[in-house]
Amino acid sequence: MSSPSAAAGPDWLAACRRAVEGLREVFTEHPTSAERIVETGDTGEGGDQTLVIDSEAEDAVFAELDALHAAGARFTAISEERGVIEYGGGDVRVVIDPLDGSLNAKRGMTHFALSIAVADGPTMADVHFGFVYDFGPREEWYARRGEGAWLNGRRLGSAPDERRDCDGRLEIVTFESADPRLLAPKIEALSELVNRLRALGSIAISLCQLAPTRVDGMFTLRPTRSVDVAAAQLIVRETGAVVAFPGFDDPLGAPLDIEPHSRVVAARTPEALAQLIAALG
Repeated sequence: MSSPSAAAGPDWLAACRRAVEGLREVFTEHPTSAERIVETGDTGEGGDQTLVIDSEAEDAVFAELDALHAAGARFTAISEERGVIEYGGGDVRVVIDPLDGSLNAKRGMTHFALSIAVADGPTMADVHFGFVYDFGPREEWYARRGEGAWLNGRRLGSAPDERRDCDGRLEIVTFESADPRLLAPKIEALSELVNRLRALGSIAISLCQLAPTRVDGMFTLRPTRSVDVAAAQLIVRETGAVVAFPGFDDPLGAPLDIEPHSRVVAARTPEALAQLIAALG
């Protein structure tokens, strides 16, 4: 078990669960696609047009952060919409995507998530607590560094081994950044390694599927931001899977900031991870 972390002080899990309830209210107030596609006219720090539901979802999360700070917690918040917000400074970073899979949410599709990671340092390796809530199937995923991962309150034990078909290809792999123009150049190499691809529309949710080996691997086709993946990568690693950010010599060296630095690639085994990285070039 790892040593106690400065990030462990507040009850982050309880705060995340309260934020989920706040987001439920947002979606209840904006139940239709016509209401959810309304933009605020602003551009978030991540570069995307901000939807009303993005803004209100983030308000719900920051209400919880305000309360934690008022109770004495000190940290720096890093959010897709607001960017970097200081809550008294210190080494603790809270990395937030209030609505991962916002395109799904605004079009009325399932699979969109709240993603919150808490870290005691500047990189993916420093994430101490990760929380992802999928509002479609109502699945709550969370992990604590060195202590394990949980799905809907049940600890995830030893995950099943990866599955391969009779040709030795990984049976099913999720991917995101699903622009056909990005996928097309990779198809030939991927077809020799992967039997089936799935795109769920949320990086955090797609990565979490690897934790109980619902899928055998995951990758993004373009560099991803820490807000999308910081929480899920800890959840996956706490079940024994392997995660890498190939743009860095240190596989977990991607910084916890607002910029996209590297695609993320993950698998149940180092062998499959290396194969996916090679196939992606």
